[in-house]
Amino acid sequence: MKSAILAVQFMTRLPLPSIAAAKEDFAAAIRWFPLAGMVVGAGVAAAGWLGALRDPALGALLALVAWVGLTGALHLDGLGDIADAAGAAHGDPKRMREVLADPHLGSFGVTAIALQLLAKGVLIWLILRGGAFGALALAPVLARIGPLAWARWLRPLHEGFGTLFRGGASLPVLVTWLLAWACCALAVGPMLLAALPALALWPLWLRARIGGISGDGHGAGIELVESCALLALVMAR
Repeated sequence: MKSAILAVQFMTRLPLPSIAAAKEDFAAAIRWFPLAGMVVGAGVAAAGWLGALRDPALGALLALVAWVGLTGALHLDGLGDIADAAGAAHGDPKRMREVLADPHLGSFGVTAIALQLLAKGVLIWLILRGGAFGALALAPVLARIGPLAWARWLRPLHEGFGTLFRGGASLPVLVTWLLAWACCALAVGPMLLAALPALALWPLWLRARIGGISGDGHGAGIELVESCALLALVMAR
């Protein structure tokens, strides 16, 4: 239970009580990242449903605000950092790692975040027009299954939470979450399954361009997988 609370605390901005935790608890927290995705998904779908009672456009706006608010823009920050590094490195992995270490956000990062928010807003609007609230709620869950795989497949770029979480990422937990998610997707939105390859393509890109993964890599991957899931739902209409 402690590791589940830590996962939700780390992945959301919900005001949960502080708890004492050991290193092993933090390592095990990654196993519950998809649970945090369920919390985010429920909040996004609820906000979208509420706004859609008036108009799908309002529903999309409220859903997007809820998405950013519940996550504290944590993953958008990672997307911006990865975009800055990729734009400035010109294919040089060493230079990309150097730019990633810079805390400042540049024009590539700002552009990537703006495009991501715009894309999500439009895709959510199209989804809400079809009333697929349950399928919408599953997109954040799939994205947070990703770190369970990426932490296993890629070496950490430096010491930090990424290194700590890596110890808790196990194949049985990954398979269990994937099977549970796939069953739910088949029930409410089978086309969501088309987003599954994104879980494998992202670490391949990271390995080729950077050589490993950091917190920024996890955050950017979560954002991109979410967009792929939303796009899959729109293409199914």
